[in-house]
Amino acid sequence: MPGPLEGLKVIEMAGLGPAPFCAMLFADMGAQVVRIERPGGAAKLDPCEVTARGRPALELDLRDPQGVQTVLHMLDTADVLIEGFRPGVMERLGLGPDVCLARRPALVYGRMTGWGQHGPLAKAAGHDINYLALTGALHGIGLKDAPPVPPLNLVADFGGGAMMLAFGVMAALFESRRSGQGQVVDAAMTDGAALLSAMTYGFRARGQWSLQRQDNMLDGGAHYYGTYACADGRYVAIGPIEPQFYALLMDLCGIEDAELRTLQDERARWPEFRQRLAAVLLTRTRDQWCELLEGTDACFAPVLDWDEAPRHPHNVARQSFVEIDGVVQPAAAPRMSRTPGVAGPIERASRDAILKAWGL
Repeated sequence: MPGPLEGLKVIEMAGLGPAPFCAMLFADMGAQVVRIERPGGAAKLDPCEVTARGRPALELDLRDPQGVQTVLHMLDTADVLIEGFRPGVMERLGLGPDVCLARRPALVYGRMTGWGQHGPLAKAAGHDINYLALTGALHGIGLKDAPPVPPLNLVADFGGGAMMLAFGVMAALFESRRSGQGQVVDAAMTDGAALLSAMTYGFRARGQWSLQRQDNMLDGGAHYYGTYACADGRYVAIGPIEPQFYALLMDLCGIEDAELRTLQDERARWPEFRQRLAAVLLTRTRDQWCELLEGTDACFAPVLDWDEAPRHPHNVARQSFVEIDGVVQPAAAPRMSRTPGVAGPIERASRDAILKAWGL
């Protein structure tokens, strides 16, 4: 079956990080996406460029008026344009939203930046760690006696950036069905990362979240929500927040310590209880704990590395990973019951074929 976005036409201005990831999401779900690359850029794409999958690349020199005119002609049948440059770059190229929306009034113009299109920091360079730092979220990640720890570049770049841009574009497309008009989607990673912190800000407002790292239920402060070393040096993750799940963990681990069993939310004793629980989990290997706890309501999982994760039986059963051109990578998500998305290879198409597909 074709994907749910079959018939949607998207122009992606090639960039790094969240903008191409967002375009990948559209391609995975069946949209017709074309990636506009600078001269020589398409030839450099290889199967390891996972976020470039599922769509062809068209090389255009946007410093040449003819290249700009080609994009403008493509806009005549496009539904969405996605760009991830600093504010003002597209305007200087002659492809700003005013020009594009004047030509194609129903266009949804998706803009991906770190700081947003306006504000004191709008024109400054930055990366995931900077955007996350500005929202308060980075302050809460890490050990209490150490500096904050960057959570890779998953939160601001991809969660607060690409996913929010995709949501914003789809919201704008839905609205355009009523109004017949497009609009600009200003997706800032700072805004998105802040939004992902909504629940935590709620905890803070109720006085249930301290400013000290590793002092709260979900930041490693609680002994029942965190990672622990095993006898073989590998790790397991536990998270039995609910009392019944916590009791089950105690039972399955054979823990008879009365205080550890009954004083789950005795906050002042969490550090002490962490040490007691750590001593228990050190008595077996990770695989031995998996045999005992995996698949139960103890809220348990092994901490897998990048090579182990695709081979785990659950991920295999779900087909959560695929291999494309020899590269193991995540499959399309989420799952659709009738019109499933599909992760495809980087498409190799000639310039003429691409332009013909866009009616040029």
